[in-house]
Amino acid sequence: MVLKIRPAEPRDAGLVHGFILALAAYEKLAHTVVATVADTSRALFGENPRAFSEIAELDGDPVGFSLWFYSYSTFTGRHGIWLEDLFVNPLARGRGAGKALLKSLARRCVAEGLERLEWSVLDWNAPSIAFYDSLGAATLDDWTTRRLEGAPLKRLGA
Repeated sequence: MVLKIRPAEPRDAGLVHGFILALAAYEKLAHTVVATVADTSRALFGENPRAFSEIAELDGDPVGFSLWFYSYSTFTGRHGIWLEDLFVNPLARGRGAGKALLKSLARRCVAEGLERLEWSVLDWNAPSIAFYDSLGAATLDDWTTRRLEGAPLKRLGA
């Protein structure tokens, strides 16, 4: 078994979008996805990309991905990485692809002097939580994620 992590390329826009759809289905959120392949391509490979992706391949076959962007902590005065999505196809789980994707991002953090690698996980996703715990990831119980979108966002932004 050969496991490889590589940066996503423009030809991978459809692949990344497919992984996004698979993740949304796994998270029971498929009904919320409105992004298209064109949106994914523009975000990752457009003139000024602000999001980035890596592909996990097992024996040359794509089995998972990460999608991330740079964050910034005003408290530490340092940048970090926010991992928006991490997904490995169910049939490929347990073979090291998820850990390799996280390891690649951790290496980037170390190499670039970034302060932290952060992400969210749904509270019902026990297998993922156990996996993240095994890596030493801390749970930030005292924080609650908030989101402003749709009509309330437009109202505030008007």
